[in-house]
Amino acid sequence: MPVTTKAPLLEVHELRVEYPRAGFRRGSFVAIDSMSVRVPAGTTLGVVGESGSGKSTLGRAILGLAPITHGGVIFDGREITHADARTRRALSADLQVVFQDPYSSLNPAMTIEAILAEPLVAAGTSRAAARARLTELLDIVGLPADSLARLPREFSGGQRQRIAIARAMAREPKLVVCDEAVSALDLSTQARVLDLLLDIQAQTGVAYLFITHDLDVVRHVSDEVVVVNRGAIVERGPAADVVTNPTDPYTRRLVEASPIADPVAQRARRAARHPA
Repeated sequence: MPVTTKAPLLEVHELRVEYPRAGFRRGSFVAIDSMSVRVPAGTTLGVVGESGSGKSTLGRAILGLAPITHGGVIFDGREITHADARTRRALSADLQVVFQDPYSSLNPAMTIEAILAEPLVAAGTSRAAARARLTELLDIVGLPADSLARLPREFSGGQRQRIAIARAMAREPKLVVCDEAVSALDLSTQARVLDLLLDIQAQTGVAYLFITHDLDVVRHVSDEVVVVNRGAIVERGPAADVVTNPTDPYTRRLVEASPIADPVAQRARRAARHPA
């Protein structure tokens, strides 16, 4: 995908997030430091790194779930760095999230109809209008109409993630933060969910901040990629360039760690990395 020159929908500049350490005079732990990214409308920025790299902390900071100690976040022209709870509720129409584990993010005691209708009714949508929107949402994510009367436990992992995506899309957001949204799924289900996200983007123009540890996933869905290591961005650029021609040693290690479907090629690469 080519790098876009559109104006940014989301702009994060010189962001720093730190947490106090336990104990007396322990100082603080810096989770991310001086991180800057931009996401133009209708595009996908992939954020890739290993566990503990700081990639999920970036998403949490944008959503107001992590303490920002320096820098700023501008969304759709609005400064939201230290937005209060009331402002965050108003932002929820335009800024949504899909988490890694769809089951834990869905109330097991609520029907799918109640789960999907909740954000609409909370925003003042009438019951009749909400019901009509639910039918549209199920069609968008490829689930049958009889899904509304069922509970989350009655669905597979991939179907539950589709429900989570439908809930995120209920109020037609401008940006969705996808935090390891497919990492808990098997490969074939991953591919279907990724294609679904791309189809929704083509239909609605939604932008994604796609957080993952998987470079193959990043290449499939992203326009641009930033690679994060130890709380800092070590490489950025068009997705195809970063994945196929990495320049930073850390990115090269990530590429080399990605499995190859061809066992012969996989053995050759392993031998090159660890010569006898």
